[in-house]
Amino acid sequence: MNTLFILNDAPYGTERSYNALRLARALGKVDGEQIRVFLIGDAVHCAKSGQKVPEGYYNAGDMVRMVGGEVGLCGTCMDARGIGDDQVVDGARPSTLKELAEWTAAADKVLVF
Repeated sequence: MNTLFILNDAPYGTERSYNALRLARALGKVDGEQIRVFLIGDAVHCAKSGQKVPEGYYNAGDMVRMVGGEVGLCGTCMDARGIGDDQVVDGARPSTLKELAEWTAAADKVLVF
């Protein structure tokens, strides 16, 4: 089963992206599941490297690294927010709307957060 997660919200302020990343990681551990995560809009901040959060608080960058599947970031959204290719965590990469369309067409399930 091929599941695509599309995240729109910033990593902090609401828990929507946090919960999506938790679910993506958990689902990725199920046999036969292939996970892809696409970060668009303010969600591109989830993959920003160098995040420093209070002790005991989740770190969205660490969560992105632990997804266990492909993670693409909207390149246009990164540019609009001043995030360079060298500022994203390992395992995440700039992507395009064209690739998101391809991932969507190939997915058995699409979950939007």
